[in-house]
Amino acid sequence: VDYRIHGGMVKGRWVKNQEAHIHLLTEGVYKIAWTEPTGTDVALDFVPNEKKLNGTIFFPRWVKEHPEITVCFQNDFIPLMEESRVKYPTYPKMVVPEFATITYIGDAGINNEEVIAEAPYDGMTDDIRNGRYYDENYTRLKK
Repeated sequence: VDYRIHGGMVKGRWVKNQEAHIHLLTEGVYKIAWTEPTGTDVALDFVPNEKKLNGTIFFPRWVKEHPEITVCFQNDFIPLMEESRVKYPTYPKMVVPEFATITYIGDAGINNEEVIAEAPYDGMTDDIRNGRYYDENYTRLKK
């Protein structure tokens, strides 16, 4: 999965090609779970037909204490994430329940590198929802 973080203590973080386990639990309900190089565990349930998301993020202690280390394009800093995971304490974990309303759904096709191609910025989600970020082919308008 590729994703950006637009809020919270690691706002500004973005990731590409995160290996994840994706399962259809029942019609219209998907479980997506992964462990990041930071040691953070993520388990999310997506219910797109109802525009709902819920799940839990388990942040290692070091991420809670040093979130700034993770606010980057993770792919360029995986050795730093792995080093920090060993250098700093991981327990107790910070458990963060997540609940959200899905405000935008689109079909950008498979392997479209334009979708998650830059760090999140203030107002990005509004730009996406209001058609100011992608054209009809999901090519970024702002580069």
